[in-house]
Amino acid sequence: MAFHLPGHRVWDFWLATDGPEHHLFFLHAPETADPDERHQMARIGHAVSTDLRDWELLPRPLSDSPIGAADDRATWTGSTVRAHDGRWHLFYTGVSSAEDGRVQRVLSAVSDDLRSWERTDVVVEADPVHYEAWQPGVDDADQVDEVHWRDPWVHWDADAGVWRMYVTARVHDGAPDGRGTIAMATSPDLERWTVHGPVTEPGEFRQMEVSQLLPADDGWVLLFCHGPGDNSAARLDRGEPPEGGQHAYVGDSPAGPFRPAGDSLFVRGDPPPLYACRAVEHDGRSWLLGWPMVDAGGAFLGGISDPFPLQVGRYGASLATAPDQPAPSEPSYGPAP
Repeated sequence: MAFHLPGHRVWDFWLATDGPEHHLFFLHAPETADPDERHQMARIGHAVSTDLRDWELLPRPLSDSPIGAADDRATWTGSTVRAHDGRWHLFYTGVSSAEDGRVQRVLSAVSDDLRSWERTDVVVEADPVHYEAWQPGVDDADQVDEVHWRDPWVHWDADAGVWRMYVTARVHDGAPDGRGTIAMATSPDLERWTVHGPVTEPGEFRQMEVSQLLPADDGWVLLFCHGPGDNSAARLDRGEPPEGGQHAYVGDSPAGPFRPAGDSLFVRGDPPPLYACRAVEHDGRSWLLGWPMVDAGGAFLGGISDPFPLQVGRYGASLATAPDQPAPSEPSYGPAP
């Protein structure tokens, strides 16, 4: 049964697994909000399941921040990892009212049980050496329209002995419609972070969203998504597919670089049937869940799909069953938060 939250629009999400439980963290906004304005009202929801189909709704992991905080406007997509000391760390995107939601930052919270969370003072920001970033002291008219620094995915690289964070970002040079990339930052302890250059080659997309790193045979696969309107003119001029959807790039190391292996777009469409997909291990194999963006008539369809079998290999990823567009179904969880 697909996940839908009555009275709310649901879209991007991520998962954390603790024993038999899969914890779902998802973005939601009131259904009364204009779909195009939902991002400025987004909050993070929380649910749990043992089968990826039937979900129990839990309280929101984060309360609303006070005015003046870096996330007092909205909280967006992130990832959740367990540190070596057993504590859980939730990394998420925050935007503030002071900057009219124009500057995205990665923020953090911690928990002992995945249910009760406390914000930390960890902040990871775009480094202007490599990326479009907010420039203190620069006139507003000369700033970028929006600092892309969101959707953090955090992974422990055992071989290198560091945590790696992959972030949606934009480089500060090149054609504006091709500056989208996946940035990387590293940390020894999930608190002190150093921002590095991109792990994907810019030039293809305006933005590359909701990344996730997966092991595959002798290499690694980096998932990300983009909309049909995010293809650069240079990419389209080469005859690349004009659709949007879910990509799988490959690399030899978690440090990158990551590159397409043939046609990397394995969930595609205009609009894609599923967007912002996430892979998860369950019952001895890999599965893919996604957000069905719109219904057959093009209306916003907020929710999260049932899982599809996923195959991951050194040349990318594929679905054993093609996704359709799940229709809303009766909820199998408690009342809306």
